Amino acid sequence: MKKALAFLAAAFLAIPAVFAGEYPDISIEDLKKAISEKKVTVIDVNGSKSYEKGHIPGAIDYTASKEALASKLPADKGSLVVAYCGGPTCSAYAKAATAAKELGYTNVKHLSAGISGWLQAGEKTEK
Repeated sequence: MKKALAFLAAAFLAIPAVFAGEYPDISIEDLKKAISEKKVTVIDVNGSKSYEKGHIPGAIDYTASKEALASKLPADKGSLVVAYCGGPTCSAYAKAATAAKELGYTNVKHLSAGISGWLQAGEKTEK
């Protein structure tokens, strides 16, 4: 009985990690490096109004259409694609990340810090 309870407790504690890990996180520093080396496509999933107010330099506005996204992504399906939204508690990024994955991209990551973390780190945005 004790072993069963210990197993259930361990499984319960692991559930958030399983769901959170679908798309690996990328740090702000690593994303900045990839942007400077022009080795990433960044997708802003905060909505067009927020995008117009300011987004990570070079980011594209995700408009909830997989077809529109396909035309903006690189031909190389192994290219780095990073999706982000508002911050650590925002899950909207998953729409674009999943769309990219469904389009065949194999190196899809998530900037969990989001635009709020980007700004808190003192990074600049573009309009």
